[in-house]
Amino acid sequence: MLNGKRILVTGGTGSFGKAFIRKVLKDYPGIERLAVYSRDELKQYEMSQEFPESEFKAIRYFLGDVRDQARLKRACEGIDIIIHAAALKQVPAAEYNPMEFIKTNIMGAESIVNAALDNGVKKVLALSTDKAAAPINLYGATKLCSDKLFVAANNMRGFRDLKFCVVRYGNVLGSRGSVVPYFLKTKETGVLSLTDEKMTRFSITLEEGIDFVLNCLEKTWGGEIFIPKIPSYKLTDVAKAVGPNCTHEFIGLRPGEKMHEEMITSSDSYNTLEFEQYYAITPSWFEPLWSIDEYMHQLKGKKVECGFQYNSGTNSDWLTVDQIRQQIKDHIDPNFNVS
Repeated sequence: MLNGKRILVTGGTGSFGKAFIRKVLKDYPGIERLAVYSRDELKQYEMSQEFPESEFKAIRYFLGDVRDQARLKRACEGIDIIIHAAALKQVPAAEYNPMEFIKTNIMGAESIVNAALDNGVKKVLALSTDKAAAPINLYGATKLCSDKLFVAANNMRGFRDLKFCVVRYGNVLGSRGSVVPYFLKTKETGVLSLTDEKMTRFSITLEEGIDFVLNCLEKTWGGEIFIPKIPSYKLTDVAKAVGPNCTHEFIGLRPGEKMHEEMITSSDSYNTLEFEQYYAITPSWFEPLWSIDEYMHQLKGKKVECGFQYNSGTNSDWLTVDQIRQQIKDHIDPNFNVS
């Protein structure tokens, strides 16, 4: 699918970007170009030690910010596919620095759209978050705006052979700033701090997220928000998995936090289709650019019931304590004791 293609990854030195690039270089040796676009020169230098241009002929490193439209446009020259993973993501930081998040997550998305339209790009896939569904914090609100920009961009493509789509999924197990690394770091104190005993979250591994992105990149007709079917976990079960002998201290919900995350709201249900391994929120255009019936027929999907919600607290698929332990060993710490 990607052999012979030219791809640009924004946020290419982040957790997702680096793992995505590693997989593409391994699985698609015929890729023509793989451009890493990010603003952190140290991370680019460190990444170039693992993937030197002298050994990996397709790779290129571009220092730049998605806020800088001129630089982004230059980086996108000759590119076929953009994977947009660059974002500011920390919820508390967004509340204290709202304009910085707006500039990167919203205006940066607009820069991606314009660069794609001006450079003959064929596909753009943007990463979203479960916090963009019915957002209650600024980070989620900026990502919802970003999602809307990418969906609406399909109406701006004119006669271009160009598709924009979005992938929305839950918490990546073990990602920087997430609960598992925090518990692993603090378990030696004998006390684990939790927000609320009822709290739940969706969970996906980094490898599963990358596979889903590649799958959606192939399936998109333009304008969908793709959501994978993934398990939930209880925060208390994560604590039991990491520190079975630790006591729990409940500190209450932090500002901007939800008790349960949702990726499809009841309002989205009118435009949501279900497939075997994922859902797709289809664009609610007045004049659709493609037939929903034909889409369902070709991809073997069906409409969900009106009022349907995809919520981590009412999910039918749950990780057990033992499964969480095994995932920690497999994806975070190979020396973690699962017994």
